[in-house]
Amino acid sequence: MELQWWVWVAFGALVVVLLVADLLAFGRGGREVSFRRAIVWSVVWTALGFAFALFLWGWQGRVAAEQYVAGFLIEKSLSIDNLFVFALVFAYFAVPAASQRRVLFWGIAGAIVLRGIFIAAGAVLLDTFHYTIYVFGALLIVTGVRMARHQSAEIHPERNPALRALGRVVPLTTTYDGDRLFVRREGRRFGTPLLAALVLVATFDLVFAVDSIPAIFAVTREPFVVYAANAFSLLGLTALYFVLASMLGRFRYLNVGLAVVLVFVGVKMTISDLYGIPVFVSLAVIVLTLAIAIGASLLRPEPENGAPRALPDTA
Repeated sequence: MELQWWVWVAFGALVVVLLVADLLAFGRGGREVSFRRAIVWSVVWTALGFAFALFLWGWQGRVAAEQYVAGFLIEKSLSIDNLFVFALVFAYFAVPAASQRRVLFWGIAGAIVLRGIFIAAGAVLLDTFHYTIYVFGALLIVTGVRMARHQSAEIHPERNPALRALGRVVPLTTTYDGDRLFVRREGRRFGTPLLAALVLVATFDLVFAVDSIPAIFAVTREPFVVYAANAFSLLGLTALYFVLASMLGRFRYLNVGLAVVLVFVGVKMTISDLYGIPVFVSLAVIVLTLAIAIGASLLRPEPENGAPRALPDTA
């Protein structure tokens, strides 16, 4: 899919407009986000993401649309683990609910830019060094196996290298000042806990990108399709967070489903030189696996007195 430069510029402008619309319509004001409002906006963003597939079908054909939908579903599903980590970060810093959306918005905006850089680098690596495909495939398989075996790691924000580096550059306070990231006290500038939370959200976004970018490259090598799927999956993350924030513990089998998906796309990438699994087969496997995982989670929810879910180890 050879695209002229203006197509990328136009799509980038569309993403910016959608981000601004999200900020104005969903992120403004100091009131807490209601569950009903979050559901409405989550449905709107998801529908918009699927609508872009129809546009791709008419513009680039059925295969491109199928590749986009498969990638969109992978990224949307993996984002649920991102949301769980965000919830832990917000709990650690006791971020007020009304301030959480600002952190989410800027974290997502930064993730869209950084993932664009990652995608460009990944495409160059795959084109220049063909063996990279086996590295990506092995990474996904190992990650999936770890997730399936419930290997976990606790979050220790005070040990996070990015947060420690931030503390050396900008002293951090322990109190909030509305939605402000910085405050001045006695002539010195300090960072608020909201800034620290934003830095951690951005850090974990990068960590999860290491898994998600190779996963979608297993479905398609078209950089535009990869970036579009990433962008649309991230655009609705703020609304989805407020929908799932109180429900994350109910999806007890989601990690197993995600593990199966990661192993599948890892195998697909690894054997691509021997056999290319059709896109519609990949799409069917992804949809069926996630549907079974979510359905099983709803039928057998986590016991209320059970231990809290651990953070999946993606290292």
